[in-house]
Amino acid sequence: MSQLNRRDVLALGAAAVAAGGPALAAGAPGDAAAEALLAQVAEDLMREYPENASALGLDKDRRAALKSSLTDRSLAGRGRLAAAARARVARMKAVDRKGLSPAAALDLGVVQTAHELAVEGFDFPYGDAIGLSSQWSYRNAPYVVAQNTGAFVETPDFLDSQHAVANAADVESYLHRLELYAVQLDGETARLRHDGALGVVAPDFLLDKTLKQQKGARAQPVADWGLVTSLARKAKDVPGDHARRAAAIVEGKIAPAMDRQIAELAAHRAKATADAGAWKLPDGGAYYAWALRAGTTSRLTPDEVHQMGKEQLKALFARMDTLLKAQGLTQGSVGARMKALGEDPKNLFPNTDEGRAQILAYLNGRVADIRTRLPRAFATMVPGNLVIKRVPVEIQDGAPGGYAAAGSIDGTVPGNYYINLRDTGMWPRYGLPTLTYHEGLPGHIWQGEYTYKLPLVRSLLAFNAYSEGWALYAEQLADELGVYDGDPLGQLGYLQSIAFRACRLVVDTGIHAKRWTRDQAIDWFVTTNGSTRQEVQGEVDRYCAWPGQACGYKVGHSEIVRLRSKAQAALGPRFDLRTFDDAVVMGGNVPLTQLEGVIDAYVKGKRTT
Repeated sequence: MSQLNRRDVLALGAAAVAAGGPALAAGAPGDAAAEALLAQVAEDLMREYPENASALGLDKDRRAALKSSLTDRSLAGRGRLAAAARARVARMKAVDRKGLSPAAALDLGVVQTAHELAVEGFDFPYGDAIGLSSQWSYRNAPYVVAQNTGAFVETPDFLDSQHAVANAADVESYLHRLELYAVQLDGETARLRHDGALGVVAPDFLLDKTLKQQKGARAQPVADWGLVTSLARKAKDVPGDHARRAAAIVEGKIAPAMDRQIAELAAHRAKATADAGAWKLPDGGAYYAWALRAGTTSRLTPDEVHQMGKEQLKALFARMDTLLKAQGLTQGSVGARMKALGEDPKNLFPNTDEGRAQILAYLNGRVADIRTRLPRAFATMVPGNLVIKRVPVEIQDGAPGGYAAAGSIDGTVPGNYYINLRDTGMWPRYGLPTLTYHEGLPGHIWQGEYTYKLPLVRSLLAFNAYSEGWALYAEQLADELGVYDGDPLGQLGYLQSIAFRACRLVVDTGIHAKRWTRDQAIDWFVTTNGSTRQEVQGEVDRYCAWPGQACGYKVGHSEIVRLRSKAQAALGPRFDLRTFDDAVVMGGNVPLTQLEGVIDAYVKGKRTT
């Protein structure tokens, strides 16, 4: 296993900095000042979005106070976050790039771009532009609360998964965060009222789903709320009646705040329409242009993205058609044949708790297998610390099919790979391996651990197109590493997964730029890709709530593949897949506009070594 650090990769031209700490690579007179500025930005971001400090295991020692904090989601809080981001942009713009090493220039450029995208989002007087929190940087939502957006969806899961409890102080921090969660709910309720007055109201079908989730959770006995049971489980070895205290906060503060939010959502529902796209919002065309730019970190127009999706689907379906015919499936469109394959009982797990347990066991087996293959794709390895979990039942109806986040820097908290098991019929066996490579190894959790070798601020920021593009590239790597040898159905599942993301390009732009209805989008998706209607309904609803986000996957993947082909052409026999993949992950999570510079530098370095 190679022990290359970022200096080694920099020597190869990957434009990166030293591994294992927050310091930038030395070598230029302006680097020390840039290092100090970015270190302060990191502290600012953790103070503003303290959930990230907990996720990375940094909410201790001099940052211990962060463990008792949550992001301020009120209207005034949004204004303060926006003002702070603008001030930091001004400070970063004032830095003379001529005095920086390539590594320092890359780090500063990445951080500045993240802030500029966020500031553009904050300029719209509605919605949730949390582009500077790595917890939620993948999505920008015009609606403060929806089936997959808002404190109700995000904070309980965060407390359960990422708030570590080892002693009495950690318990007190958890309880204080429970009180702040109630404040978050009320802050978002006030923003719902504010945005509603501007004419920003979620589609009726999203509100129906959101209200169902919140009312269902609210109806549970307080003692059964995850907020209570999670603390009881975590603090079982810490003396005290913690569950009773948590239940008192839930009953006295959180439940009433939920009631107020439910009432406001109901008021929105009374005036909602079925219009699904961002085009209906105030300055909706400009909003979607920004959301697409934020989601893809590119300058592609909606028309260009729409056409890209259609063209890529043609090539993918040609490959799938050959594989399907070899299985004796010759009649009907590729989508129709894949639909039939996905409904065949022999490809499904039982829709029972036993079946769900079988799925989790199968996924863990796929992780164990891919670990043995990864040294052929990377010269520099990371632990790949992860656990596979079911999406919490109380949010599964509005949650994506799968998602993941890397664990803490010190490895004490593993990355979490979630799979939505509301209906096992969503997951034919042949489609599960590629999901695991996407969310786990060598996808999100694997890539996320490389950021720990970068300056701290780089671990606090992420770009949707790079993150999701890498995860799709991870699916491709798994195929290239032979995981589907002798498994044509598995390869069909992989190709259907890639085609699924190409469909997203068409559907997202269709909804938000071409005024497709929800039903039109669902019908096109089901017919084209052969996905189940239940899966697609949740997907389309997600696109309605997060404009532009779904386009980052295939745009990012296409760019990584293009840059790999460019490097192969330039290096010929000197091209090494392992060092190329190292360059992509060790250069860090960057906007696509900066990724080409990383790879060009890698090629230049390889030519001179």
